[in-house]
Amino acid sequence: MRVAVVDDNARDRAWLAEELEALLARRGLVGSVTAFDRGGAFLEAARAECFTLAFLDVYMEPMDGVETARALRSFDPDCLLVFSTSSSDHALEGYRVQAVQYLVKPYGLEELERLFSLLERVFPAPEKYVELRNRRQTVRVRLGDVLWAEHFQHQVQVHTAGGGTLSTRLAFREFTELLAGDPRFFVCGRGLLVNLDCAADFDGRDFRLADGTRLPVSRDLGAAARSAFGDRLFHQGRGAKL
Repeated sequence: MRVAVVDDNARDRAWLAEELEALLARRGLVGSVTAFDRGGAFLEAARAECFTLAFLDVYMEPMDGVETARALRSFDPDCLLVFSTSSSDHALEGYRVQAVQYLVKPYGLEELERLFSLLERVFPAPEKYVELRNRRQTVRVRLGDVLWAEHFQHQVQVHTAGGGTLSTRLAFREFTELLAGDPRFFVCGRGLLVNLDCAADFDGRDFRLADGTRLPVSRDLGAAARSAFGDRLFHQGRGAKL
């Protein structure tokens, strides 16, 4: 997720960029925040690589926020636009460039939190991540890159996309709590977890991954595993493999 803050007021620009970085971290969202003091500089960066979300101050010089938004829409129809302004007089112009929201200055953290809650309900949320200690370093791991994990000798071995394995000194319960609420992950049995989106098949006893790895499912969890896997297949539109 790439977020832009475009504001010619140095104080407002620095405050918003800092608060957005903290907000992304609190919500576990992988992203970066880049600040610009001019619309032209933002447009140049947006042409090189698209932004997911942009906060545009309306009253800027030499190019104001509405003009910047019009120029952006000439080559990027998807970037989410939020106008920050001391007046809501430009609502019609915002509608024409598909702005999703206005933030009227001065606004605070509560308004930003509400805005992100709205965006996460309406639009697909960016990939989330967990931070794990591995060999005395903190490593950020995208949840989508976690293939499977097992508890072994007081550590959790996390097998990731690309064939890598991280070892983190956590109780298995502590690790699964980091993933709580994400329907992709299913605990197969004592100390074993699989990312259902990475499972190629389930034969009633084992999950089989694309690389041939087989992860056994406890007998008493067989029905739950079949149901969870079926739900993920339906969600992905992969068709029935049960």
